[in-house]
Amino acid sequence: MSLVKTEQPADGVTLLRLENGKPNAVSTALAKELMAALEAAERGSRAVIIAGRVGMFSAGFDLGTMKEGPAAANEMVKAGGRLALAIHSHPRPIVAACAGHAIAMGLFLAMVCDYRVGARGAYKLQANETAIDMTLPDFGIEFARAAISKRHYDRVIVQSEVYSPEEAVDAGMLDEVVDPEEVEARALEIATRLAALPERAYRNNKRLAHGPTCERIASNLEENIDSLMPAS
Repeated sequence: MSLVKTEQPADGVTLLRLENGKPNAVSTALAKELMAALEAAERGSRAVIIAGRVGMFSAGFDLGTMKEGPAAANEMVKAGGRLALAIHSHPRPIVAACAGHAIAMGLFLAMVCDYRVGARGAYKLQANETAIDMTLPDFGIEFARAAISKRHYDRVIVQSEVYSPEEAVDAGMLDEVVDPEEVEARALEIATRLAALPERAYRNNKRLAHGPTCERIASNLEENIDSLMPAS
């Protein structure tokens, strides 16, 4: 069964919907499937939307995989890092439709998108790694540094503070919030506007803006994760 559903809500815009159970967990399989869908969208679309569902964008890495042992967990975290790199370096505009909770890796998936639309409501956005006694891989540290306001950086990354959607806008996790039922429509408006920008200039300027962060992460992604969570 597919974990990523591909939709075409408008001409030139691809919507990639995460469908991995109630938590929309980032498993190795989901990461690989989403990367393949992003690669296909690069060839056939002018912009991409990544969406969860109302109430849950993603609760982070798959706990079942974590329980399978060190090798499975190591592979999954590497796949998550590669996915975040694929989103942040993608030449097309990518908009997150975050209509619910975004926790841990789910939050990082939203933050690496070019524009993030969130939902008003009692939803949590949190990098909970410190709270669950986990050291973040370099890709989490670096991508957060690129997105989060310096005023909030330690509160988010070191202190595992929980943010409401409105607070997340001030912190830099989201760009705006709307009512939950309006999230995807607003994401489509943004994606359509970005798709209308000159393609070559968008690609080149995104590469220049995002390239240094992506290059730092890619240079030692596997070695860093091996040092934090050995496969054996």
